[in-house]
Amino acid sequence: MTHTAHHGPMARVGSWLNTDGRPHPVENGFAAVTLLLGAVAVITSIFPGLHLVSCWTGLAGIATGGWAQLISATTGQRFAAVIGLGAAAVGFYLGTANGGLFGGLVG
Repeated sequence: MTHTAHHGPMARVGSWLNTDGRPHPVENGFAAVTLLLGAVAVITSIFPGLHLVSCWTGLAGIATGGWAQLISATTGQRFAAVIGLGAAAVGFYLGTANGGLFGGLVG
């Protein structure tokens, strides 16, 4: 049998991330984590009291998104990483405007 059937919800996610037909679990993981961190950063930046969460998750999303861009193998992975990277940057900037990384901790 030349092709193995993949079942489950993650098989569908991998199908649009792995457009070259080969599995890339590390690259897909970084793209997914970047999307998750970007979503958390943007959602928490809506609330000014959560500026620490939005700043730190945004900063982590920028770092993982940058690394995901460096190691991505397919266009789908780059697309997901860029969307997450943009969302993380927006969350980081809005969190910084509301108090910054250490706004509630320093003096």
